Amino acid sequence: MSADADPDADPAAPGRDPGLQPERTRLAWRRTTLSGTVVAVLAAKTALHGGATPATVVAGTLCCALWLTFLRIAHGRIRTLASTNRPRALTPPYATAATLCTVALAVCGAFLVF
Repeated sequence: MSADADPDADPAAPGRDPGLQPERTRLAWRRTTLSGTVVAVLAAKTALHGGATPATVVAGTLCCALWLTFLRIAHGRIRTLASTNRPRALTPPYATAATLCTVALAVCGAFLVF
């Protein structure tokens, strides 16, 4: 037995399918985009109906801008994940921007609910 061999590895077990993890990640990006879309639509509805205050208009506008930014990042990532078996890693600036957009959308959505 070689020094690098894994004693617990089953030689009859199939290898890892590299297509599954990018597919799950692509679906997660789609779900997050859908959640952001719901927040942006509800923010626009709140800002346009029933006694819109300057604060709700600003929050609604901010939600829409954040959603568009996130949508651009997510669409690029979804295309990358669908186009190759071995997608490149998401660069830190894009990962940071996507995270900040998601958190800011959640905060804006919470502000509009309360």
